[in-house]
Amino acid sequence: MRAPAALTVPGDLLAGAALAGRPPGRSLTRATAGSIALYWAGMALNDFADRDIDARERPTRPIPAGEVTPRQAFCLAAALTVSGLALNRERTPAGLLAATVWAYDFVAKGTAIGPATMAAARALNVLAGAGGRPEALPAALTVAAHTAAVTRLSRYETTGAPPAVLCESLVVTGAVAAVPVLLATRRAGGQRRFVTPAALAYLLWCARPQLTALRDPAAPRIRTAVAAGIHGLLPLQAALIAAAGSPGTALTVIAGHPLVVRLGRKVSPT
Repeated sequence: MRAPAALTVPGDLLAGAALAGRPPGRSLTRATAGSIALYWAGMALNDFADRDIDARERPTRPIPAGEVTPRQAFCLAAALTVSGLALNRERTPAGLLAATVWAYDFVAKGTAIGPATMAAARALNVLAGAGGRPEALPAALTVAAHTAAVTRLSRYETTGAPPAVLCESLVVTGAVAAVPVLLATRRAGGQRRFVTPAALAYLLWCARPQLTALRDPAAPRIRTAVAAGIHGLLPLQAALIAAAGSPGTALTVIAGHPLVVRLGRKVSPT
């Protein structure tokens, strides 16, 4: 399930909660645990759905390597889905999130709507933290745009990417980095002195490997750029949280970034 990647999940809900003015508490903790369970369910489903492709392209993955059977992966995904729904009392966002996760792995992956479906899952994650309140929509759309770009780029992890795709990723990364700064300017409680460094950290962390890949768009460099995009969610989430006026929570989220990167070297997030 590439467990360390789940550390990118709590920041989504914290960003949604901050923008919606929802205080931290037991309900938010349960929602976060539920979203992590659904995230892991998606990871297990991904390997189940991709078992034939992985047998050709990534034979060391658990299912083609014989470490896990397809039945075990599917049952694990089903159990985690049920757990995720049971933990989250916000039934509508959680139900939509679960449906989106399953739809991505069995219907949308590999199609034109694949990146948008994955982006919708992340947006619903943010809205789950906000209890479905519309105030969190700017954060949800921002995280969704980042996710769509990373997902589109991830399609080229084994083949290398066309320069146009990398240029698109760079444009999206720049636009996404600007959103928290704009939010902080427009919101009364926005903390620009925290937002700007976090937004710059996100921009540098994600754009540098994309620029490197643009010069040499081979598969290994694309995988590096995709991993950076996944890990880059934390400074982006921190910037959004600070823009909502919660610098303490933002610092907590971005403080987890070095741990996520270090664990990502042991267990690839892609």
